[in-house]
Amino acid sequence: MTSSHAEPHRAYDEFSLLLDPDVYEPLPDDWLIGLTDVVSSTAAIGQGRYEDVNYAGAAIIAALGNAWGSFDFPFVFRGDGAAFALPPHGLMAATSALRQVASFASTDLDLTLRVGLLTVREIRAAGRDVKIARYAASEKATYAMFAGGGLKWAEQQIRNGRYLVKPGRYPTRPDLTGLSCDWAPFPSRQGEILSLLVEPRDHTSPEEFAALAKRVLAVFDAAPRRSYPISAENAVPRDGAREVSATAWPEVASNSDFRKFDDGLRLTLDCTLEQIDSVEAILTAARARGEIDFGLHRQSHALMTCLVPSGRPDSHLHFLDGMGGGYAKAAEMMEEVALAQVARAVAL
Repeated sequence: MTSSHAEPHRAYDEFSLLLDPDVYEPLPDDWLIGLTDVVSSTAAIGQGRYEDVNYAGAAIIAALGNAWGSFDFPFVFRGDGAAFALPPHGLMAATSALRQVASFASTDLDLTLRVGLLTVREIRAAGRDVKIARYAASEKATYAMFAGGGLKWAEQQIRNGRYLVKPGRYPTRPDLTGLSCDWAPFPSRQGEILSLLVEPRDHTSPEEFAALAKRVLAVFDAAPRRSYPISAENAVPRDGAREVSATAWPEVASNSDFRKFDDGLRLTLDCTLEQIDSVEAILTAARARGEIDFGLHRQSHALMTCLVPSGRPDSHLHFLDGMGGGYAKAAEMMEEVALAQVARAVAL
């Protein structure tokens, strides 16, 4: 496979279609995969620094897009980090941006940002893949979805010290133009803001996982606004100086990434307690059958980090997470349960 094969151009406007493994197209072998994550993010969140964690997590997307001159590359925001894909001629831009955001996180935010870079070929050599599809959250906002297990494997390798990008000797500051946290946290209107991660086990087929994911989504879609975590009617600017018109805000709200597929489901939703209990029961049973791993975290508010590309202000993107720890806390729960299961198996 060569780099002449580009990522898919078609974007699907119905999220459930992204659960079909057939809509994903493999990236070329020589494409680059970059990942970042905040080390000890749950400790920082415990200190009330969830906004700093989210800002550090989204920083690579802004820095790379501004350096690259375009945001038309696949990326996904993961709360305390992000992942992206670039063609091979983006090596210098990717390496420089990763070094810059790691230095920025340390000097400006007092956070340690782990950064790594590898090729799709190296991921495939380990028996995983990186496949891409696109989701049109609105007419003007499109997000990449990732499948194939490659990002999950790469993240594990980078946490184990492989494929790390070494710090630069004289890193310059990243260009984070357009990246901001303009809005006050959004309170739940239905009960609680839920951060949910669901990942298939290695032996679970994509079709089996898709069927389970559709059951989960059906519970949330039964709500009047399909558990959408951002109010369609209003928002409170942090500085209190700006006003958002009734016509402009719904577009901002619709351009958010509250539903993602990133080697599994990644959701930030406003739910009733009954919905959360129902979904947790479904997922607990599936985990007991050995089909999936999952983690969830409940909190009172959602957070939104915004990216408004300077060259394309109409294509503004809005990254969502839970205010009380969100995806980081959900991932922590998933890891704790997995470790407990291993400990029980060893004891037997």
